[in-house]
Amino acid sequence: AAGRGLRGGHESTESIIMPVYNASCWLDECLQAILHQDFTGSMELSVFDDTSTDDSKKVVEGWRERLEARGISVVISGHNSDQPKGVGYAKNKAICQSRGQYLCFQDAVVPWSENICFTHKVQRVPEGSTERYTRWINTLSQDQLITEVYTSHGPTVVMPTWFCSREWYLKVGPFDEGGKGVPEDLLFFYQSLRKGGGLFRVDQCLLIYRYHEKATTHSVTESTIWKLRVDFLQERVLSQWESFTIWNAGKQGRKLYRSLSLANQKKVKAFCDVDENKIQKGFYTYEESKERPKPKIPVLHYKDASTPFIICVKLDMTGGNLEENLNSLQMKEGIDYYHFN
Repeated sequence: AAGRGLRGGHESTESIIMPVYNASCWLDECLQAILHQDFTGSMELSVFDDTSTDDSKKVVEGWRERLEARGISVVISGHNSDQPKGVGYAKNKAICQSRGQYLCFQDAVVPWSENICFTHKVQRVPEGSTERYTRWINTLSQDQLITEVYTSHGPTVVMPTWFCSREWYLKVGPFDEGGKGVPEDLLFFYQSLRKGGGLFRVDQCLLIYRYHEKATTHSVTESTIWKLRVDFLQERVLSQWESFTIWNAGKQGRKLYRSLSLANQKKVKAFCDVDENKIQKGFYTYEESKERPKPKIPVLHYKDASTPFIICVKLDMTGGNLEENLNSLQMKEGIDYYHFN
C-alpha cells in the first residue's frame, strides 16, 4: 500500500470502496465478510453500482441495516445509463461519495478474511486457478514488490488488497475512466510509483481472491499490457542504463528488442541464452529494421554475457534452472537485472 498521512476535512474513518457490476451472486459472501471484520475503528462502506442489470443494488441495500448495526455506515449510489462506464469510473465515484481518511479497495466478488491492513497475501479460489500467479504474488520479498513491477503478472500488489490514504489517491489519481479494455489498476499502480509511492505488504493471508470468467481483467488485451510494461521499463530502467543484455534469444527476448525505441535497441549489446542451437548461430539479425546495414546482435552463453540483464524467461517454468543460473552469477535483483517475463 502506498500513502502518506492526511490532515484536513475527512474523518479518521476507513472507507471500503466497492464498485459493483452484476455481482449479485457473490455479494452476500462479500458483505458477510465485511460484517465480521475485527477492525475496531470507524468504518464505512461506499458502493457505486455501474448500471447493473441484475439485483446487485437491491442485495447491498438488504445488508444496510445489519452493517449499520455493526457500526459500519453505508453509502450506495449508481447511475442509469444504457451502458456501464467501467471499473475506473465506478471506483472514482465510490471514492468521491465516501468520507474516510483511508481507502480500502474491495471487489464485489472478493470476500475478506477477518482482518484488513495494507496489502497482504491472498488465497485464490477456485483452488489451483492461476497457480503460478498466486505463488508469485504471495512469495515476493519486500524489495521485489518494487523490482518485479515489469512482469506479465501485473502489479506486485493485488488491487483488492490495496489500502492507501485519501490524500495519496488525490495525488496519484483518479483512476483512468477509459472503461472496458483499460487496466485502470496497472495505470494507477505505475503512476503511484512515479510519484514516489512506497509499497508494503502484511505477510498474512487476509483475502480470498476469486477467479471467474466474467472478470473485467479478461477484457484487457495482452498487447495493451505489453506496451504499458515496455514503456514503463524504458522509462524507469533502460533510461538509466548505457547498455544491457537481453536474457533470452528466443521469441520473447526478440519481441522485447523489437518493441524498444531505436535509442534503447542500440543499447542492447547482446542476447544470452542456454540453448546451444541459438548460441551457435552467433547473432540475431533484426530483419524488419529500416536501418542499413540491418542490426546484428550477438548471441552469447549466459556465462559469457555481462550485466545488466533484462530477464525474458518466465519464472517458475524451467524446473528451477533459471533461478539456479541467476544465483550462480551472484547478482542482485534491481541492480544487475530485472525480470520482464
